[in-house]
Amino acid sequence: MPDSPGDSRTLLAAFATGEPLGDDEFTRALCHRDGRVRRRALAEAAGHPELFPLIVVRCADWAEPVRGRARELLAEILDAGTAVTLAPMILRVADRHRGDHALGLLDGVLRQAPRERLAPLLVSGDRPVRRYAYRMAVEEGTLSPAELARAAAEDDDAVIQGRCAEAALAEDAPAEVLEILLGGRNPQARSAGVTALRRLGRPERAVDFLADRSALVRACARYVVRQHGIDPHPWYRARCADPAVEPGAAIGLAECGDRADAPLLWALLEHPAPGVRARAVAGLRTLDVTDVRRLRPLLDDPAPGVVGEVTLALLPSARELPAEWLLSRLDAGRPRWERVSAWRLLDAHGDLVRLRAAVPLLGDADVRLRAWAEHAVRRVARRVARREPLALRSPEIAALLDRAEAAGR
Repeated sequence: MPDSPGDSRTLLAAFATGEPLGDDEFTRALCHRDGRVRRRALAEAAGHPELFPLIVVRCADWAEPVRGRARELLAEILDAGTAVTLAPMILRVADRHRGDHALGLLDGVLRQAPRERLAPLLVSGDRPVRRYAYRMAVEEGTLSPAELARAAAEDDDAVIQGRCAEAALAEDAPAEVLEILLGGRNPQARSAGVTALRRLGRPERAVDFLADRSALVRACARYVVRQHGIDPHPWYRARCADPAVEPGAAIGLAECGDRADAPLLWALLEHPAPGVRARAVAGLRTLDVTDVRRLRPLLDDPAPGVVGEVTLALLPSARELPAEWLLSRLDAGRPRWERVSAWRLLDAHGDLVRLRAAVPLLGDADVRLRAWAEHAVRRVARRVARREPLALRSPEIAALLDRAEAAGR
């Protein structure tokens, strides 16, 4: 229920007489629309640690008396201990108008706190808190290059990865730092390590990353070896001719090669490793040398990743694939990745074929396929209602839409 004038008077009277308030009443008072109630509640809030986050919120209050009292109170209660628990709320309030004051107080406390007080923030599950903590750690120099490198290699946030990798390599980094980055599980860390090899004059180490699983890392490796006069193209050709070829080498060849390299990639479509087959298809698509006749059999590949790449490669030529054959691949007994592939290729055929595929899927057990089908039916129905284009005014379209409407009842 909204606050009422009578409610304001009741709360103010309770504060005046010293009548104890329950937690719910205290919370309501700190969030009350009447500024007098909010300010009076702040006078009592210091003794209630569970309400400290609301003090932070009031630091950005629109009413200056409330805002001023909250800021005074936050300055009193904020120390190295409470800073850790209140940091998430302070960072959220900082995005508000007048919210930067609390952030300034947090900065001042944490920059003077012992290093160990920052540790909980560095492993917080709250991403903005971790970003804030690592930014401060970099600015204050509280973490060693090796610690920064480990953060870059292990954290799942790209902003933290980039900031920490850059800081770890800011000066002459020891070998340990470089190895941590090169062994990182994320591309941001590995690419930073690989790029640093140029400055260190170690192109031979960069060669090891020419077939990395990440396009970013592969590009950095090619840059480094080229800066030292090494052409990566022959290396890729040799790797793709080797039975022990890595998936990254197949797509890497396409990234720096040309159509003359296509025969090497076509040969890899029979490689026993699914990753190599998938990347070879992606490479052929990159070189724009796809062939419907040669790629069509791979829609039955047992590896979902290969089927996905073949589907992408065939989408521009989807109308060359028989619609009836694709419709049969929507059968509920087929693997899901084959059904998704068939839908995507049918969707590229145009309105009529799309509708033929969609209507039988309206009651499908697969939630995503059903959603795609429903969206397709609605899209065609809207266009028919607008009488565009003329091709949609056909008896078959009308019959399919009637079936769809009946299925939705």
